[in-house]
Order: sequence, then C-alpha cells, then structure tokens
Amino acid sequence: MMYFWYIIQFLIGYNLVLPIVLYILFRLAKRSGQKAAPGIDAFNADYAIIVTAYQEIAHIPETVQSILRLKHTNFICYVVLDNCSDISSLHFDDERIILLRPEQTLGGNVRSHLYAMRHFKRNHDYLTIIDSDNLVDEYYLDHLNTFFKHGFNAVQGLRAAKNLDSQYACLDAARDIYYHFYDGEVLFHLGSSATLSGSGMAFSVALYEECLGGKDVSGAGFDKVLQYEIIRRGNRIAFAEKAIVYDQKTSKSSQLVNQRARWINTWFRYFSLGFKLIGLGVRKASVNQFLFGIVLLRPPLFIFLMLSVLCLLVNLIVAPVLSLMWALSFLLFVLGFLLPLRGADKRIIKALKHIPSFMFYQVISLMHSRNANKRSVATKHFE
Repeated sequence: MMYFWYIIQFLIGYNLVLPIVLYILFRLAKRSGQKAAPGIDAFNADYAIIVTAYQEIAHIPETVQSILRLKHTNFICYVVLDNCSDISSLHFDDERIILLRPEQTLGGNVRSHLYAMRHFKRNHDYLTIIDSDNLVDEYYLDHLNTFFKHGFNAVQGLRAAKNLDSQYACLDAARDIYYHFYDGEVLFHLGSSATLSGSGMAFSVALYEECLGGKDVSGAGFDKVLQYEIIRRGNRIAFAEKAIVYDQKTSKSSQLVNQRARWINTWFRYFSLGFKLIGLGVRKASVNQFLFGIVLLRPPLFIFLMLSVLCLLVNLIVAPVLSLMWALSFLLFVLGFLLPLRGADKRIIKALKHIPSFMFYQVISLMHSRNANKRSVATKHFE
C-alpha cells in the first residue's frame, strides 16, 4: 500500500520540478549553439490568413486593420463570420479581405477553417489562424517566413497580452508568459515542439489538410488534436517568439470561469494522447515525440498544485521527511515559475498576489468543465 502511495506522489510531484529541470537542459542546449538546418526559400510565400469569429464582430475592424499593416503583403485574409447576425457595419475596401458568412451555424474552429479553405481564391502555400479579437504585429508574417525558409511546416508564434486592465487579465498574461517559455521556447530548443495555442499559429496548407481535413473536431481543443497529428507524423512545431499576436485577455471572472472550463474539459478529453506520443518516442528514439508526450500528460497548473499541497499535508502526519522534499519541490517550482517573468510588466508582477483568487475561480471552472462546451462555445468580450 505504501509503494502505491509513493508512486502516486511521484506522478504528482514531478510536475513541480519538471520546469526547473527543463530550464537547466535549455540553458545547456543554448550554450551548445544548436541551430535548425536550412531548407527551402519561402520569402515570398503566399499566405491565407483565416480570422474566425463566432457571434461577435466588435473587434474585427481593428483586427483587419492590423492585418492590412503587415509588411509581407502576399496574402488574402478570409474572415469567417459564424452565427453573426448583423454584419452590415463591416466594410473593407481592400480586395485582400474576404468576408465569408456560412448559411448554417458551424459552431467549431475546424469547421470554420475548412469552410475558409473551401473558399480560397487561389492555392496558398501557408495558412495562419487568427482570432477575431487578436492584433498582429506588422512583421508577423516575416518572422513566420524565417522558419518556413528553414524547412518547418508548422510554426507557433507568441501570444502577448493585448490588455492588462484587471487582475484577471494580468494573471492570464502571466500564465501565457510561463507557458510560452516552457512549452514554446524551451521545448523547441530541446529538440521537441512548441505546443499550439489556438491562434497565432501557421502551417503549410497541405499539412493542415492532411491532419484535420477529414476530421470533425467539435468543441474546444482542436489545437490539441492538430498538434498530436503533426507530431505523430514526425514533424516539429517551431516556436517563433518574434511572430507576435496580441491576444485579448480575460477581464472578468465570468469570462475566466467559462474559458477555463472549456480548457479543463479539453485536457481531460485529450491528455491520453501523451501516452501514445511517449510510446512513439520510445519506439522511434524521437526526442520530439517523447518530450511532447510528457508535456501533454501534465495537468493544468492549479490541479497539480492543489494535489501537491494535499500530499504535503498528508506527509506532515505520515512521513515528515517526505514533507521536507515536498517543501523543496514547491520552492523549485516557484523559482521555475518566476524565471520567465523577469522583465514582465509591473502590473503583471503586482497581480501575482491575487493567484489564490485566480485559482479559486479555476476550481469553479473544474466544477463546470464536464458541460463546458454546452455552457459556452467561445469567450465573450466586454471591451
């Protein structure tokens, strides 16, 4: 019975020390000066920019205007207006902006993407996915080009905070900085792949069609299915930290609960894909698949933190020596969490004191996660 308890503790506790272990390996890898092998020249690549909107159109004008300011101009932007009742206010003179309004509600990201692809005006080389509340940096496509030129067929950009107008937005931004560092920059430099973030990502059109063309992925989590399909085929997802998309952060508790409920639901639905990738990684001796599989098995932060606290408290009674190990693991986790936040906006640092409140609402989200996709399909915005 005690051995079983030790195994449970290990499966929970390794999540606390994994970030600092990855960080040490990352620093060693950077010193070795590893670089990606050069590949095809994609400087004048033809892009399809797919903007997906569900019910809300308020942010679309500024999203489109940011796209029209892109320095790389060889693109067509397809704006999919799913279940948007009144679009009379949307007018764009540039012929590169195509408004698509499905006759029937699609109710899913993949369905919107495939709908846009069926209406492509020409055969594009690459597609990139942008949310209707995003803004893109003017050099966004240029930085994607850098990786496509090096032979990658999938790239994840960096999603920076568009707004820091509440403690929830600041903590949401802190979470993004943490994950972009460990699940993006660190994993990629260690020879694995960056995790996909739902937007600010780009693929060769052929790869996207191969991975999701025949699938009907409903609800949240299409990016989880897509990244699995990409990596099981032996491809890597590059991380382009300078390909910046500015993302609207949650500013109210109701937004936070609905959004996190969908994300938690997604983890429970798809975390088992990590076992498959670990198995593939072992059989094929693939660092990419093995490391990525381990990351997919990791629960959301608040879940393994709460379980870790529980283990610490139990060990104070049954095994005081182990409780010291848990305390040390917590210290290592805090160090690993704070490392990426060096140089972050002062508002983000100041908001860290509200983490307990942030975790409370995520517990509420956990309670609603089972019916998350019925509760809400997309995040509602108030600004």
